[in-house]
Amino acid sequence: MSGRAEGGAPIPAKRLAGYLIEFETPEQILRAASRVREKGYRRWDTHTPFPVHGMDVAMGLRSTVLPWLVMGAGAAGCLTGLGLQWWANAHNYPILISGKPFWSIPANIPVAFELTILFAAITAFAAMIVFNGLPRYHHPVFSSDRFRRVTSDRFFISIESQDPLFDEERTGEFARSLGGTCVERLEV
Repeated sequence: MSGRAEGGAPIPAKRLAGYLIEFETPEQILRAASRVREKGYRRWDTHTPFPVHGMDVAMGLRSTVLPWLVMGAGAAGCLTGLGLQWWANAHNYPILISGKPFWSIPANIPVAFELTILFAAITAFAAMIVFNGLPRYHHPVFSSDRFRRVTSDRFFISIESQDPLFDEERTGEFARSLGGTCVERLEV
């Protein structure tokens, strides 16, 4: 406890949530991101005002399984549309009209196409929510006044205290060694 509020209620002490390192150029943050990855940190991220070419490689990000999930869901939607129409038109309630076949692909493409898009879109949206850990209503970087410049002209790396390698002193020294213009303690 760090003190008492008005009325005698205790004020909880703030805990260290991580470090925020500010950079001025994309080249600086690319070099720093490579060093953070090489050091072995796992719970860290980069924040930039625009996409920086090569950042995925610098951070050591692997490709995601999301495209395969979306493709599988799209294929399932297509097969569902075709199967449903076959069941309804050719098997469950066949009607012979002017000698036409009970079921044919061309007449059933629109529904199959629409279900392909629907299943793929719902899967992409739901998987994006799950893979990104959303909804996350607050992140410690949002409490930094300096971080507001990330949308205009500054670049940041945040290293979270939940990282297995995080040590307040050693991580702070490492953050200062990255060459940023400012290293800020993030507290919650």
